[in-house]
Amino acid sequence: MRALCWEGVDRLAVRQVPDPELRNAHDMIVRVRRSATCGADLPLLAGRVPGLAAGDVLGHEFLGEVAEIGPAVRRHRVGDRVVVCAAVACGNCWYCRQGLYSCCDNGATTGTVTEAAWGQPTGGCYGHPRRTGGFAGSHAEYVRVPYADVGAFAVPDPVSDDRAVFASDAAPAGWMGAELGAVRPGDVVAVWGAGAVGQLTAQAATALGADRVIVIDRYPERLRMAERHAGAETLHYEHTDVPAELRERSGGRGPDVCVEAVGVADGGGRPVSLADRFTGRGGPAEDPLAVREAVHACRKGGTVFVSGTFTGFVDAFPLGAVMHKGLTLRSARQHGQRWIPMLLDRMARDELRTEHLATHRFDLDQGPTGYALFRDRADGCVRSVFTPHG
Repeated sequence: MRALCWEGVDRLAVRQVPDPELRNAHDMIVRVRRSATCGADLPLLAGRVPGLAAGDVLGHEFLGEVAEIGPAVRRHRVGDRVVVCAAVACGNCWYCRQGLYSCCDNGATTGTVTEAAWGQPTGGCYGHPRRTGGFAGSHAEYVRVPYADVGAFAVPDPVSDDRAVFASDAAPAGWMGAELGAVRPGDVVAVWGAGAVGQLTAQAATALGADRVIVIDRYPERLRMAERHAGAETLHYEHTDVPAELRERSGGRGPDVCVEAVGVADGGGRPVSLADRFTGRGGPAEDPLAVREAVHACRKGGTVFVSGTFTGFVDAFPLGAVMHKGLTLRSARQHGQRWIPMLLDRMARDELRTEHLATHRFDLDQGPTGYALFRDRADGCVRSVFTPHG
């Protein structure tokens, strides 16, 4: 089959790779109809994530048709249209039973690597390096879906492919930022980043009753999109004193909830060894500019939620401000299995619209072009969406 493969730093190519096969009774094979780019892919593209090898298939946000099922799969049949959660989880371990699916003990095939990096193993994700994830990505004609009854969800008939594909990752990530950020009715919520996750965080905050939602970015077309589709107020951070303006719009206190949804932690440097990446020796620290600003802007006793894709250590983090202001600091990879059914229902009722995020559509063969536009934020690109079968 054809797949979009990482070939080296900032180099992608469509290659012929082996077809996926059922390896477990709970597996199924999905024929991909839509696969979207995500900011979490960009550190991979830039070669800043250890363990990525030439030929690895990228992509984790996708929707498709069930092509083959294992004998233990109960919830799906061949031909069903399904959206697949980007996070791979078993559904049966202690963490999954608490709804913490991305913390699954069994979701990654190489748990010893993540255990060494972060102290404990975490769940898997499609399109990540074999050493730290182990599942081929979705920018391909077919994908193997493990734990199919846990991670795949039937798409209601009224929901289009272009809408439903974002239920795989961006929509649950956005909902998580608002829910775990503890947004309450009447709150002022600030969101750093007007990409897909930031816009969907803004929509979720409004749905949870926020009085004002303010989105911060530097791309005018994204800010206009946040105003139009999320009903948010916006700030261009290159033209505005953001902390001062946020205080002005929140009674002088600062926002009740601040969500960092920038999506790409700027390491700004060369790839480093796995050990150095996770211990801080010998390589560049990730630079959490938006997180620092969120911590300083948040009102005393407020909540900061971090959605960005940080992989290792961070320098110059304002821990003193967190403590002295009494902030609650939360973060997670999205626990999509927890929210996808609800989000699909909202999509079916037309309460959640996401198709505008697919600003650019390509055949899989044009994958390198789609990623270049997405990486450079060129031509107003918010997300590139690939259709492997035309």
